[in-house]
Parts: sequence; structure tokens; C-alpha cells
Amino acid sequence: MSKEVVSTTAQTHGFASFLGIAQICSYGTIYYAFPLIIVAMQRELGWSKTDVYSALTIGLLLAAALAYPVGLAIDRGFGKRVMVWGSLIAAVLFIAWSFVQSLFIFYLIAAAMGALQAAILYESAFALLARRVGPQNSRAGITTITLWAGFASTVFIPLEQFLIDGWGWRASLWVLAFVNIACAAGYFYWVKPELDAVNSAHQGSKADNIARDKNIVHEALHSAVFWLLLIALTTYSMVFSVFTFHMYPMLLDKQLPTNEVVWAISIIGPAQVLGRIIISRFATRVSMRTLGSVMLSVFPFVFATFLLDSLSFQLVAALFGIYGLANGVFTIVRAQVVPEMLSAHAYGALNGLITVPTIIARAIGPVVAAWLWAIDASYDIVFVFQVGAAVLLAALFWAANLVSRRKPLVQ
Repeated sequence: MSKEVVSTTAQTHGFASFLGIAQICSYGTIYYAFPLIIVAMQRELGWSKTDVYSALTIGLLLAAALAYPVGLAIDRGFGKRVMVWGSLIAAVLFIAWSFVQSLFIFYLIAAAMGALQAAILYESAFALLARRVGPQNSRAGITTITLWAGFASTVFIPLEQFLIDGWGWRASLWVLAFVNIACAAGYFYWVKPELDAVNSAHQGSKADNIARDKNIVHEALHSAVFWLLLIALTTYSMVFSVFTFHMYPMLLDKQLPTNEVVWAISIIGPAQVLGRIIISRFATRVSMRTLGSVMLSVFPFVFATFLLDSLSFQLVAALFGIYGLANGVFTIVRAQVVPEMLSAHAYGALNGLITVPTIIARAIGPVVAAWLWAIDASYDIVFVFQVGAAVLLAALFWAANLVSRRKPLVQ
């Protein structure tokens, strides 16, 4: 192997590692710190849970509206500006948040913060990497990003709690602001559009690439594979969102002690990282469509088991471990199915289109689960819903898998 190839590989790995560390910071500050800050705010300001979480839903809906334009902007070479300015705006919003006294002002800040999820979380990081190395060569880099990012909750939940306990929630927001400023500086240094694979001589002019990508998006919208993937991933997003935001009360509803519930939930993060390590070590030649089909087939059995009348801690821990491992692998699959099943080009635009309904599903999923719970004040009906949705999800993804094998990639 030549020194030039080794150097390029090292640079790509370094870039992916930076993106992974930045995702720890972005997810940790914007996503995982939110519930802890909200609890502290409620104590001080007396706002209701409905008041504060409605702002989160509004933000997610704005993120859905921005997902496609952000993906398109990264495709067209503006990824550096998107990530740098997204992180800087997040820092400003955190500082503004620290002065909040009015619920209306909080809504404006939380909505804007939610909208930024479209700019600086996974989808944008994956699109940046795909642009640097080419979508079909991004598997190793995406695995590296997710391995790092899997520790976001492990790092920032205890950190935020420490800051709140020591200095209060308002002061903690200044620390989160400085973390995002550091991310912006990192993006300014690491994101170098001139190194992107799409700028190589054989790729044609920028105008040609834009025209090609527009044609690919148009053709994809008339493809059965695209719509099967979109519906499958939207269903996955709802299933994931319902379980994420309701797993704690779900398990309490099963009469498990609180400490066992907390320990069981804590298994998910390490299990996700373990799944990604296994894939990176032992399944590098297995296609994403095959991995996705197998992992999603696990979900119906996991949720169906929760319908049992009596659940031991050991069984729940095993279920959460299996769920975490499958979900960790599917994060990588989600990032790679577009270049494998649809097109090697227009990565950001195609993923942006798919992301729009998935974010909407993520926003409304917890509310739907709450409505279902209210029918008889039991989570059993929610688990029945989860089982049905998981079966539909697996069937749709298997269908996309089989259909895509018979259809060439859109060029």
C-alpha cells in the first residue's frame, strides 16, 4: 500500500472520529441534556410537563421541514457552513435559554433548538462523510461516527446532572453553549470541501452534478424501493420514539422496582455500541439490506415478550440488550441503505426526503402512545401497537430489500 493511500485512509479515519466526537457533543447538549434541564426548570418556574414538552414537539416538526433543504445544501458543498453556523446558533440559543422567564420565549428558543437537529445531528454528519469519501465508501466511517456517538448519553447525562447540582440549570446552559462553540471551531478546521470525493476530476462540473442529482431525486420519487424504504423508516422512527420516551413508565407499569428499571434501561447504550463493534469486526462484507432485514426481524419478538404478565429483571435486561444491539446496528444500516438500494449520488437530498416523515413520526409517536395508554390506563395496548408496527416495519424493509435486488441503482 502506498504512503499516499495510507495517508488518505488516516485522514478519513481522523475526519470520521472528529465527526463522532462532535456528535457526542451535539446529541449530548441538544438531546440528552433536555429532560434534565426541563425538570429543573419546572421546579423553578412552575410550568407543566405538557407546556415544556409541547415545545420539543414543535422543534421536531421544524426539523422535519428543514431536513430536505439541509441535505440538499450539503450535497451542493455547503456542509461546512451548515455545521459551523448550526453549532454557533445552538450556542447562542443556549445562552438565551439561560435568561428565560417567559413560557412564550422558551417556546421560541426550544423550537429553534429543535430545528437545529436537522443541521447538526446524525443525518448531516453522515452526509458530510459521504461527500468526503463517496457514499459507497462511507460504511467504515459511518460505523466510526456511531461508535463514538453511542457514548453521548453516558457522557452528558451525568455531566449535566453534575452541573445542575453544583451551579444550577441556568449556569449549566453556558457550559453547553461553550461545548457547541468548540464544535463549531472543530467543523471549521476539519470540514474541507476541497478534499471531497465529488470534486475529483472525473466527477464533472458542479452544474452537471446538480443536474444529475435533480434527475436522481426525480427518478427515486417514482421508484417502489424509495417508497417502501420511506414508509419502513418512518414506521421504525415511530416505534423507536414510542419506546424511548415511554420505556420507563412501561416497565413501572409491569410492577418492576424503580432501581431495576433504571439498570435495565442503562443496558441499551452499551448494547448499541457492542452491536456496532461486532458489525465493524465480523460483518464487513454483509450487505446493509441483509443486516437491516435481520435486525428488524428481532423487534416483533422483543415487544411481544413484554406482553407477558410477569417479567423478571433478568428477562427484561436480556430484552433491552437485544433491542439495543439490534438498534445500534440499524443506525448504521439506516445511514447506508440509500447508496446501496437507491443511488450512489444525491445522498443528502435523498436522505433528507426520507428524514422528513421520520422526524414527524418521532414527534407524534409518544403522543399516540399516551392516547393509547389512556384507553384503559395500561401499557398493554401500547405493546400490542408496538408489535403490530414492528411486524409492518420488518415486512416493508424485507420488501424493499427484495425489490431493490432486481432493480439497478439510479445513476
